[in-house]
Amino acid sequence: MPTCNVQLPNGCRKGVTPPWQTYRGVGLPGSTVGYAVWEVRTALARGIVEMSSGRPPGHPASRPTRETKTGMKTPVPEDRAEEFRDAVSLEEMSVEELSIQTIRTLAIDAIQQANSGHPGAPMALAPVAYVLSREMSYNPRNPNWFDRDRFVLSAGHASMLLYGMLHLSGYDLPLDEIRDFRQWDSRTPGHPEHGLTAGVETTTGPLGQGIMTAVGMAIAEAHLGAVYNRPSHAVVDHFTYVVCSDGDLMEGASHEAGSLAGHLRLGKLIAIYDDNGITIDGTTDLAYSDDAAARFQAYGWHVQDLGDAANDLDALRGALDSARAETDRPSLIIVRSHIGFGSPNKQDTSAAHGSPLGEEEVALTKKAYGWPADARFLVPARALEHMREAVARGATAEEEWDARFEAYRSAHPDLAERFENALEGRLPPDWSSALPSFDEADGPMATRKASGAALNAIADRLPWLIGGSADLAPSNNSLIAGSDDFGPDNYAGRNIRWGIREHVMAAASTGMALHGGLRPFAATFFVFTDYARPAIRLAALMRQPVIYVMTHDSIGLGEDGPTHQPVEHLAALRAMPGLRVIRPADANETVEAWREAIVRRDGPTMLVLTRQSVPVLRVDGPGRAIGLQLGAYILEDADDADPDLILVASGSEVALALQARQVLVESGVATRVVSMPSWEIFREQGLEYQHEVFPPEVENRLAIEAGVSLGWREWVGTSGAVISIETFGASAPAGELFRQFGYSVDNVVSEARRLLEGE
Repeated sequence: MPTCNVQLPNGCRKGVTPPWQTYRGVGLPGSTVGYAVWEVRTALARGIVEMSSGRPPGHPASRPTRETKTGMKTPVPEDRAEEFRDAVSLEEMSVEELSIQTIRTLAIDAIQQANSGHPGAPMALAPVAYVLSREMSYNPRNPNWFDRDRFVLSAGHASMLLYGMLHLSGYDLPLDEIRDFRQWDSRTPGHPEHGLTAGVETTTGPLGQGIMTAVGMAIAEAHLGAVYNRPSHAVVDHFTYVVCSDGDLMEGASHEAGSLAGHLRLGKLIAIYDDNGITIDGTTDLAYSDDAAARFQAYGWHVQDLGDAANDLDALRGALDSARAETDRPSLIIVRSHIGFGSPNKQDTSAAHGSPLGEEEVALTKKAYGWPADARFLVPARALEHMREAVARGATAEEEWDARFEAYRSAHPDLAERFENALEGRLPPDWSSALPSFDEADGPMATRKASGAALNAIADRLPWLIGGSADLAPSNNSLIAGSDDFGPDNYAGRNIRWGIREHVMAAASTGMALHGGLRPFAATFFVFTDYARPAIRLAALMRQPVIYVMTHDSIGLGEDGPTHQPVEHLAALRAMPGLRVIRPADANETVEAWREAIVRRDGPTMLVLTRQSVPVLRVDGPGRAIGLQLGAYILEDADDADPDLILVASGSEVALALQARQVLVESGVATRVVSMPSWEIFREQGLEYQHEVFPPEVENRLAIEAGVSLGWREWVGTSGAVISIETFGASAPAGELFRQFGYSVDNVVSEARRLLEGE
């Protein structure tokens, strides 16, 4: 242990080992015994105390240091940060350091007051956030200005870092909202939520989601720039910045994101990796020993490893300059920071990760920062004035862009009008005029095939419709005919080849929707929503209008067997709030499903489509495919009588219900058939219409669907029944599977009679 050689106010005397046990890093010695750390740190910094040779060889505090823009000394990159600086008053601090400490203390105070949150990362990354706030282009008074740089906090648990920056930079986030961190009805929830807080570009929290979403934003920027920019007229020209953590990079999602972004050479995507070496369980080496630099270099990224430079503002600025200059590769900047920076007892420990510091540690940490220990939510006027310079910078940046766009409009009026329509999502008056219509002679036809026809009819009229499949485009019928592939040699292409990466496909599609100017769709087999579900959930949470084209929807896919046959997926995805699931019965309902998906702007829509061919249902009866817009409708009704029985089905089973009805009617049973492609849309209808379709007095209701029965009781009631699959499927031809699982006319009629007889 080191020894002190003078008497100190706290009672440490010459030649006596002082009562601290470890050095915890930047700006102060650590303590586990509650001594007067402020006096000791100040004495050390001013040279009152001489550190003896009791320090172990190679101790970090003995290694070379360099001055930084924060006024502190930081070890050279290969060393751990173990330095001391002179105590200064707030008035004596540089405005940069004052601003950084304000970011830190706002986070500490908000989390302590909420008694909940993650203080460590905001304390460590405050200099990174500060530099980004000065380097990025944005307008706090118009958070939706189109050509702003996008910022994604993939490490969403560090939300107070973002909230502090938004408040200080002049966004509509008053200090009272900071005080209400994690409280009911506040705009500062535990993890950032898009649409709730001005300046939050995307909802993050589940690790890995942010970096995948950021890839989508970078794809959108690249595509729109390729389509609309012209020589001397760059109206799309911005960067996407993302801060990610050890946890983000541990998640497999980061592999999909890194691999795809590298392949696409998205040069305007810049990721900053906070390599702080700590997770909730402890140090990351318990479970993680990746060489992140080598990994991302292998993906084709431009990588800069800054080492222990999280407080070196010049190094951070230089790295960002280099990243922006590297236009044909995405960039990763690795910074080894110290979680809980400045906390005498919790820095570099998991204790700073997911819990408040505690009142005593808050006071000690503020003293280490040179901050009034008893101040709460202190925002010095000098720091606020400095940070609010972002308002004027942003207004100027937007005004300059407005001028550029007016010059662009003069030079390219048709392109400018198309661009504005894309940004607003305005549908041309005739956008749906080319949608196909089918009759019985066109069948049987798989609904996936009808979907491909509808997609291409719409794509001809909506040039901002873009998307692709996770390596299943021929099976999903998801290619836009006549369009090139999106890629580094042609960012104007509208067919995105996602590869076998369902998760990033879904998340990046959300990123494109959030970015604006595009309407994305994503396609794969329905069963593989298992890989994409976390991203689908966030799209629903953010109410983003992504369209999912999910084919091979049941045991009807046949021989591939139970690994590929979704049975529980309809129930699981219908349970997701905000997601609209549509399972059309035939080609015409499929066309209407696409119409409904395009018109919807307040959330995602999932089209669930067949592999196998199904009949094209006749359109001259009382029910037509346009009834899909009501969620459920009467396709065939009882002849001149109130129904004794209602058969209700979705998808391929609607045709089976019609066949069974014919047998039942011939035997004297007045039978109604209801096609119910979307529960969510039907729930939105008034009770009067719902009772028109399902009269309360008609309790004999039989649902038919090739999936689990979960949820159907809402529609058939306690007196009804469901023909369903409550096990996994099997490998066999589709027709045989349907027979074996009870999807035959004979079985439907038998179950209907049992229901009518009260068995």
